[in-house]
Amino acid sequence: MTAVPDLRLGLANEAPVNEDGRLVLYWMTAARRVTWNFGLDRAVGWAKRLGLPLVILETLPSGRRWDSDRLHRFALDGMADTARRAGGRAVAYYPYVERKRNDGEGLIAALGRLAAVVVTDRFPCFIWPEAVERTGARLRVRLEQVDSNGLLPLLAADRAFKTASSFRRFLHRNLPEHLASPPAGAPLARLHLPVLQGLPREITRRWPKASAGLLAGRAEALARLGIDHGVGPGVARGGTTAAVRTLRRFLKGRLARYDRGHNHPDDEATSDLSPYLAFGHLSVHQVLAELMAGEGWSPEALAPSPTGKREGWWGVEANAEAFLDELVTWRELGYNLCDRRDDYDRYASLPSWVRATLAEHAGDERPYLYSRAEFEEARTHDALWNAAQRQLVCEGRLHNYMRMLWGKKILEWSASPEAALETMIDLNNRYALDGRNPNSYTGIFWVLGRYDRAWGPERPVFGKIRYMSSVSANRKLRLTLYLKRYAPREEAER
Repeated sequence: MTAVPDLRLGLANEAPVNEDGRLVLYWMTAARRVTWNFGLDRAVGWAKRLGLPLVILETLPSGRRWDSDRLHRFALDGMADTARRAGGRAVAYYPYVERKRNDGEGLIAALGRLAAVVVTDRFPCFIWPEAVERTGARLRVRLEQVDSNGLLPLLAADRAFKTASSFRRFLHRNLPEHLASPPAGAPLARLHLPVLQGLPREITRRWPKASAGLLAGRAEALARLGIDHGVGPGVARGGTTAAVRTLRRFLKGRLARYDRGHNHPDDEATSDLSPYLAFGHLSVHQVLAELMAGEGWSPEALAPSPTGKREGWWGVEANAEAFLDELVTWRELGYNLCDRRDDYDRYASLPSWVRATLAEHAGDERPYLYSRAEFEEARTHDALWNAAQRQLVCEGRLHNYMRMLWGKKILEWSASPEAALETMIDLNNRYALDGRNPNSYTGIFWVLGRYDRAWGPERPVFGKIRYMSSVSANRKLRLTLYLKRYAPREEAER
């Protein structure tokens, strides 16, 4: 069987392997790709061992909070890409999209009755932990869940880390042993398995495959889904092909100015990879492999002892070190918290010092107060904040630095920190292509002090929370082109 590290494997039920099963089922939910995917590796391994056909079922629910044309179109781009990549191979790809909420109820159980074993993805956020638990309880066949989330297996950490520096020290001590066991880059290449002769018609009639029009993201096909049609597609297209193209553009051009330029919107030095990582169209293992190939890196370049510092441990040049700290430390820190705490998205999960200082300043006069609608429609007094919100609404993305400022001002201009949190989560998850993801919650809760320390001087509204201002941003950052693009002329000239 294809080797998958034990720390990445888990059981979602206690049911046995069905010796009479006709197929192996891989239920693809989070690692939505056929490359660099531990879950697919595991399913391929079972199919080889048992001599059975492999069915890849990718499901896209509809009718959940924040489901929209934007998020569905991006996911559908990925499903169309997977259909092309899996086509003509010794696997059967079954893309299923709910027309309305709960239309897919019973599909996994029906296919599970045909399966010898079911494999799915482990993902610590949004609807998926509960969905896998519920499905495991209903299946009478073994359901395995496999962790393809990061370079560090989720189970390798023994606690939820409170700061990036403590997590970084843990990574430096523990990550090297896991770097030696990446997933297969192309697990379907030269794969020979029995060919599935077809699925029962009662299954395919009740739960038909997504149509060609739907996989193409056509407006008329999206219009028939029970999702929010008020949020149109963003500027980026989804799928592994687009993800790899974006990765290579970054490595070839933008990486060389990342360290000094990624905080400056005008420099366009960011990777733009977060939507692809969030949707599972791209593996962090592939990002690391292609980055390090360009650096001529080998594991021997790692610092011999854990430093806990943001730079110097990987043994590559400064731009790559800075990018790796964002890609690995900060991204996987969010996954660590979501995996360890069920309340990761609630105000009560904030550190006690944060809640105490915000409570002390709850009655402070706010310089401005805006409603949810005014925030959403970018109708504040601040041209720079409005520009960031317009980028989010129009394109489905926020520049990394601007996301921090965006959140800090929502905190300052809301009636309470609890209301600010609700606004940030709602706007981010509704419009951002990288929303509903652990890394996204990391950014939102960082605004409110998670992973940070107390700062002085103590300020109205913020208390000891780190303060940021548009005045300072306009002074420090290169923003001319950004404001020209996203702020009306009369606002930009204020």
